[in-house]
Amino acid sequence: MLDLALAFAFACFALAFALSALRLARGPSVPDRILALDALYVNAVAIAILLGIRYDSAGYFEAAQFVIRLEIPTRIDRSEGDVHASGNPHIQLDPRNLLAVA
Repeated sequence: MLDLALAFAFACFALAFALSALRLARGPSVPDRILALDALYVNAVAIAILLGIRYDSAGYFEAAQFVIRLEIPTRIDRSEGDVHASGNPHIQLDPRNLLAVA
């Protein structure tokens, strides 16, 4: 049953990846291409996770290790709420950061 679910999920994400690549190539505008690039990234990560599950991989992948972190705090204090001690790992703030992960 798990093999069937993985095959179905892989097919869905592969289709989404292909359609996002088509949108990236055809546009028609820059915002469309940016959204397509973001969707490509998300689908590629999902496919990598599915392949890891399928082949019982014990691997670990953290995309934030491949980009420059923003907003690295000089002082860590709970009065500022929940902060990322090593800097902001959210790479979607600048779409050019997705190229480093790809």
